[in-house]
Amino acid sequence: MLALWACFAVLAAQAADNMKAFPAAEAGMVRHVLQLPAQDDEADFKVELIAGRTLELDPGNQYFFSGSIAEETIQGWGFPRYVVSSLGSLAGTLMAIDPSQPKVDRFVALRGEAHLIRYNSRLPIVVYAPEGVEVRYRIWSASAQAKAIDRG
Repeated sequence: MLALWACFAVLAAQAADNMKAFPAAEAGMVRHVLQLPAQDDEADFKVELIAGRTLELDPGNQYFFSGSIAEETIQGWGFPRYVVSSLGSLAGTLMAIDPSQPKVDRFVALRGEAHLIRYNSRLPIVVYAPEGVEVRYRIWSASAQAKAIDRG
């Protein structure tokens, strides 16, 4: 039992040491922290960062925000941190929707390429975003089997 407690104490101390590199969020911003579980072969995984907001919208159109997630290196540490400077304006398709249809809560994300980063369970993923912005993530994994491409 004592050995188990000591193991948890060491892990907690390492996590606290890693967070020293990441400053508190500035006014109007929120610091989001994700600590990933260890994987056998972390090179087979990627993490997708998704920033957006939940809004009440019609169920038929596709919506998105302009903006981006920027990667910055923390001076003196070399660790990456991710910053959502702001969500731009809301845009969407203009399909005619029956006005009697009730609006639904929908998560609307930043538009553009998926923001995929390296999977690393030894370091937290820290994202700074404006208040009111939700930060979500998705884990992507590679197939165990690689397939050959035919010669053309």
